[in-house]
Amino acid sequence: MPEGDTVFLVARRFAKAMTGKTLLRGEFRVPQLATVDLSGREVLGVGTVGKHLFTRFSGDLTLHSHLLMDGMWDVYPAGAKWRRPGHHARVIFTAADVQVIGFRVHDLKLVATTKEHDLVAHLGPDLLDPKWTDEHRERAVANLTADPARELGLALLDQRVLAGVGNLYKCEIAFLLGVTPWTPVSEVDAGTTVALARKLLLANALAGRFDQSTTGHLDRNRKNWVYERTRQGCFRCGGKLLVRTQGHDVQRRPTWFCPKDQAGPYPAQ
Repeated sequence: MPEGDTVFLVARRFAKAMTGKTLLRGEFRVPQLATVDLSGREVLGVGTVGKHLFTRFSGDLTLHSHLLMDGMWDVYPAGAKWRRPGHHARVIFTAADVQVIGFRVHDLKLVATTKEHDLVAHLGPDLLDPKWTDEHRERAVANLTADPARELGLALLDQRVLAGVGNLYKCEIAFLLGVTPWTPVSEVDAGTTVALARKLLLANALAGRFDQSTTGHLDRNRKNWVYERTRQGCFRCGGKLLVRTQGHDVQRRPTWFCPKDQAGPYPAQ
């Protein structure tokens, strides 16, 4: 599933292409919205809250969407051939010089712009909120420490705690804190954890990097400390990494960690 910074960058690219333009075509290819036609509406902007994307139109109307595991909004010049199969297109927006296509986007809903908040009221503070304040940080810390016995990795992935962290950042945050993702939340400094999560997401979002780096390096084999480095080993010590599954059912995620550099519990297999 894309991390919050990826969704942020998708929204920024979408907004740059479409904001201020009038739709010549606004078509949906999903049953619940198949009869809706947005042609003639102006695109006022595109924003995000965590991993949720909101496209705002004239007439107090907003389209909510979520990328989940396989969704994407692609931008093309008008008339250009799509890079993805046409039968994966769920939304087609075209203006005079550009087209934006939603491929396999999920949770599509049209709501009044004034009611957007109702769709994300359950989320924790958005780590990429441009209006982030000490109040956001304090709420995120309170959410994180609400269940002290909870595994750190599971708490970080819970969008109700803080919005934007996915599996990559979960693994990397735990590494930088020096603990395994199975460590109870009570054994880490919650304020440091929230600050680190925001720092990592913000760095990649502001740099415009879809291919995230948590080490500061951009080379493919040097971008991350432990995430998906089974072959290369730990970026810090070079030692062998372990991979275990964390979570249950649809929340199950492969989780990389370094048993040398990270203290704490982890499953035997």
